[in-house]
Amino acid sequence: MHIRDLPYSDPGDPDVRSGPRFLLWLGRNQIRGQLKSLSWGLLHQCSVAGLPLAVGFAVQAVVDRSGSRLALAGGLIAVLGVLIAVGDTMLHRTAVTNWITAAARVQQLLARKTAELGSALTRRVAAGEVVAVSTGDVEKIGWFVEALSRFAAAAAALVLICVGLVVYLPSLGALVALAMPLLALAVLPLLPRATRRADLQREKAGKATELASDTVAGLRVLRGIGGEELFLGRYRRASQEVRRAAVRSAQMWSLISAIQVLLPGVLLISLVVYGATLAREGRIEVGQLVTVYSAATLMLFPLRHFEEIAMAYSFSRPSAKRAVRVLSLHRTVEPSTVDVMPSGDLYDPVTGLMAPAGRFTAVVCGDPDEAGRLAERLGGHAEPAAEQDTTDDAPEGSPSPEKNPSVLLGGVPLDELSLASARTAVLVQDKDPVLLSGTLRELLDVPSSGQVTAEEALAAAQCGDVLDALAQASVTRDGDPMTTRITERGRSLSGGQRQRLALARSLVTDPEALVLDEPTSAVDSHTEARVAAGIKALRQGRTTVAFASSPLLLDLADRVVLVHRGTVTAVGTHRELLHTEPQYRAVVTRETDDEIAALTASDEIDGISGIKAIEEIEGIEERA
Repeated sequence: MHIRDLPYSDPGDPDVRSGPRFLLWLGRNQIRGQLKSLSWGLLHQCSVAGLPLAVGFAVQAVVDRSGSRLALAGGLIAVLGVLIAVGDTMLHRTAVTNWITAAARVQQLLARKTAELGSALTRRVAAGEVVAVSTGDVEKIGWFVEALSRFAAAAAALVLICVGLVVYLPSLGALVALAMPLLALAVLPLLPRATRRADLQREKAGKATELASDTVAGLRVLRGIGGEELFLGRYRRASQEVRRAAVRSAQMWSLISAIQVLLPGVLLISLVVYGATLAREGRIEVGQLVTVYSAATLMLFPLRHFEEIAMAYSFSRPSAKRAVRVLSLHRTVEPSTVDVMPSGDLYDPVTGLMAPAGRFTAVVCGDPDEAGRLAERLGGHAEPAAEQDTTDDAPEGSPSPEKNPSVLLGGVPLDELSLASARTAVLVQDKDPVLLSGTLRELLDVPSSGQVTAEEALAAAQCGDVLDALAQASVTRDGDPMTTRITERGRSLSGGQRQRLALARSLVTDPEALVLDEPTSAVDSHTEARVAAGIKALRQGRTTVAFASSPLLLDLADRVVLVHRGTVTAVGTHRELLHTEPQYRAVVTRETDDEIAALTASDEIDGISGIKAIEEIEGIEERA
């Protein structure tokens, strides 16, 4: 796999039983890249290991005053230098390729899982954790995959060098061969403690980051209530805990590094003392002593890879565990059994909500959270009635959550459609839609039926002032607003402008059924009336459901449904429900019970439209 071939056409089906199994699965899927890196690593390490032999040969040639052997040694050193350069370059190239391709595979898996779960993801896993997995954790996982091949090359080189030294000079080679396993495994007992301290540091850092994010998001409110110092104190305490945990973790890793410097130093001193004694006694030559000493010195470099792989694994294991926690989530859906896109009435058997085909239906809920959940149900596969984690952390034998009946479109359960088909048939616009960065033309260039143009959608969403603002900000001479770039999440626009652009994007798609959650909550009443009329006119003959409590929008709906505590309790027009349903009137007009009773008793509300009713009630409040 080359970087130029990314992204993967299919990132694969990961092993999500545990973090280590996920890391092993990643390694298996990159076996070719690992073997390439291992081969170049062996070339590099063995070429480095060959230098002591060439240097020792040159020293002995000088001692023996042999010019030909000295020239031969010089040529050998030159060849080894070229091999070292080539091996090191290609090792770095293949190792970094392994890192990037592993990170890309994990990111594709996370993106696929996010698209599959949609809004259900953040109900099961904190949004901050998903962001952490997609950024820092991906890099740590890639680091382990990249370090694995270099560690394997270093371990193989150590074995080859030890065997070579034993064959070359058994008296000193045996000492080195016996010491190397001890040096490599000396820090092994310290790794569990170092890993625990590193995990604690990351856990505390994650909590501090989450606290900082919450504080920044609510800064305006905190300033309004004078709570900055309170939250600042909490963040100070959290950051100090992170600092103390980081110091404790660094102390352990510095101890490991110190041991890996101290013990090899002891080996070298022992080797020099013992070798000098043998050379003085004439049992070995000076060149042989130089060769073994140089080889032992250069072997300290491969030993560093043992420390690196230990650190990489200790950091990547919790990262892989968090990635597995996200990747193991799934929707409880049945395989797709319907090939033809359905059309007709949109019906939710849980609440009894019916949106007739081709009509504009408004839904009123007293609880905004209930409205959001119902909108999500209308737009996709049914979630379990009681959501629970489906990872391997769940206790064995626990009953699986019961599944709510699926929403029906034209009598066909959405669960029987593929996820892509279900989302094409029923499109849901959230209460807080997100605008992606890019030009306005790119924003509106979405999969659609082709029946609604961008100009028609923008006009229906009353985006004239938005187009004027974008035209003024355009860098082109013609001032075309369609080519003006919109910043990330539409931060250069007001809340109402962002909401109307998102509405225009939804209208362009022209789905079989369109579900809008509070589509006019961020605009003034005059604009709201025009937007509601534009939606109704453009969606004529198409199924539209709008969750709202504004009389201006409700009065234009063909049909209004009142949902209370998860059940449809009343159906009619806005004016009918305003006259006959106290619960509906309380939600729409924000009346008190006493005002409702007074108006009902005096029959003052008869014949009054929704807008006039609000004006009458406001007058009562002023007189009171």
